[in-house]
Amino acid sequence: MNKQKRKSLERKGWKLGSAEEFLGLSKEESAYIELKMKLSANLKKLRSEKKLTQIELAKVIKSSQSRVAKLETGDPSVSLDLIIRSLLALGTSNKDIARAISS
Repeated sequence: MNKQKRKSLERKGWKLGSAEEFLGLSKEESAYIELKMKLSANLKKLRSEKKLTQIELAKVIKSSQSRVAKLETGDPSVSLDLIIRSLLALGTSNKDIARAISS
């Protein structure tokens, strides 16, 4: 957000901050969410690169298309375990997962 817009919003009484502040998350909770989002984005990217539909990926991981959609968006109902197992099912190496986390 540019400085002028930020100042305008603050003058109108808006308080600007991070999602962490707004939701009252601890640093650990915020780091966990960030980790999950990175892995979810990596899963979506890998699926697209392999030219698989969500339905095709669902068959590979023995799940449903709606679950794959939730995996790719980091839905709170999806565990890190399932995201990682899905990445591994697509042939991702441990090093690739480490790179996704560290990027």
